[in-house]
Amino acid sequence: MWWQYVIIVGVLIFGVYGFITLTGFETRLLSRRTDRTAESMYGDYADPVSRQRRSARQRDSQQKGREDKPASPR
Repeated sequence: MWWQYVIIVGVLIFGVYGFITLTGFETRLLSRRTDRTAESMYGDYADPVSRQRRSARQRDSQQKGREDKPASPR
């Protein structure tokens, strides 16, 4: 009967050790140094310049439209 307690304690210790080891590994993996910067990755995801300008013009026109309208009472 006493050997069950020893096994349970051993399994718990092994589980805690495994959890600490796994989280430490993930932390090291996710926070490692890299030579990529936001500037170098931006080109991979950016829209073409023409689309960026078109979007900026649309946002500007929407902003101007909001400024001309009076605020509606709630």
